[in-house]
Amino acid sequence: MLHLAQVQKNPTSGNLELQVIASQIDDSVWEVDNSTLIPLTEEISLVESALVLLEKESDNSITKIQPATDWILSLLQKHFTKNAISPQLVAAEQSKIEEWRQEITVQNLELNRRFLEIETRREQLQELEQSLKHEQEQLQLMANRLKQQF
Repeated sequence: MLHLAQVQKNPTSGNLELQVIASQIDDSVWEVDNSTLIPLTEEISLVESALVLLEKESDNSITKIQPATDWILSLLQKHFTKNAISPQLVAAEQSKIEEWRQEITVQNLELNRRFLEIETRREQLQELEQSLKHEQEQLQLMANRLKQQF
């Protein structure tokens, strides 16, 4: 398993040790964890406060250690360059989302207005239909009276 660690000096013994800062869970997921201290038993020329990448076994024995500078620079290039996600890109996307939200709100209001207009017309047509039925019944009654008189 790959870990990011910082070299530090043990205040009691004065020996160098590694403070694990984060551990890789899978290719693109890291878990921050600074609870593990690994004493350096071998003479390795490391500078205090340097960041290193290390691979270790479950018993904390180190199988590989290397400076983290190149790895950190590659992360910065991958994620924080012009082609990557930047605060400006996030702001631009938020602005687009807000514009779309406002457009959808306007469209929704227009659809509601049209729905109410159609509903009003439907009610008017029903009233006209009732009125015509009533007039038809009145005409039918008048026609029947006329027939009875002749």
